[in-house]
Amino acid sequence: MDRVATETARDGQGLSALLALAQRREVFLFVGVCVAIIEVQGLHYRYGHGDDGIDALGGVDLTVERGDYLAIVGLNGSGKSTLARCMSGLLSPTEGDVLVQGRNTREHQALIGIRASVGMVFQNPDNQFVTSLVEDEVAFGPENLGIAPGEIRARVVRSLAQVGLTGSESRDPRTLSAGEKARLAIASVLAMEPTCLILDEATAMLDPASRRDLLSLVRDLHSGGMTVVVVTHHMSEVTQAERVAVMEAGRLVLQGTPVEVFRQADGLERIGLALPPAAAIAQGLAARGLDLPDSIVTADALVDEIAALAGVAR
Repeated sequence: MDRVATETARDGQGLSALLALAQRREVFLFVGVCVAIIEVQGLHYRYGHGDDGIDALGGVDLTVERGDYLAIVGLNGSGKSTLARCMSGLLSPTEGDVLVQGRNTREHQALIGIRASVGMVFQNPDNQFVTSLVEDEVAFGPENLGIAPGEIRARVVRSLAQVGLTGSESRDPRTLSAGEKARLAIASVLAMEPTCLILDEATAMLDPASRRDLLSLVRDLHSGGMTVVVVTHHMSEVTQAERVAVMEAGRLVLQGTPVEVFRQADGLERIGLALPPAAAIAQGLAARGLDLPDSIVTADALVDEIAALAGVAR
């Protein structure tokens, strides 16, 4: 537990003081009470007004705990990107609330801290870049937070190393490959030391090799303690998440682990989402009598199970 939180508990200042600490520091657990990183409560969002308005979200409730790896999936127009923008404080709810470490995104004075706590990476990194040097791009966020120059430099070095871009400090972001641009966008967010990283279709413009590299980076960041929310329509990207939230027409229609969600193949098909190939093959073979568990979601797991049934060592 955080040392300050421990001392607060020892001094008997009570739960209210601990919750106040949570709002300006990190999320932690105490006497069984969990302060979530993000709480979405009855969220509605409408683009425009009157008869020309479009309801993008219609009553979403969702919680992101510290250390989560959550995948939000759905077809285009399902509301998943709007939900992500509301979760990061970029959009303010039409109705309902979004709390980030206890701070309401409706409160204007809290937005700077909220946007530093929840970093967001978009589909097209070029839309995020504001400088002509890689190192300046990574430094931009911390500079706007008022971080001391020496600490900014340390964060730039550390963030570029985390994403594998050490040595690219003097390059123009526009000259990077698509995969490098995506990693630079992540480095720019990491330099602000967020508690949660949201990636909104961040792999959509990448080739398969670059997509695998980026997903591997995200997996490493999560293993290092980062809370991750991935917004995607690629069901194969869902397999490395711990939880899945399925969106349809602005509503959350299904939640669970990847295994639990993939068991609802008919429901997913109804809303236009297909199972990842390995899960679909495994379920098809099981339906034809092959003794396969319903927990298979990856190609490696499928090959392992079939090899075991055949008595072949891998």
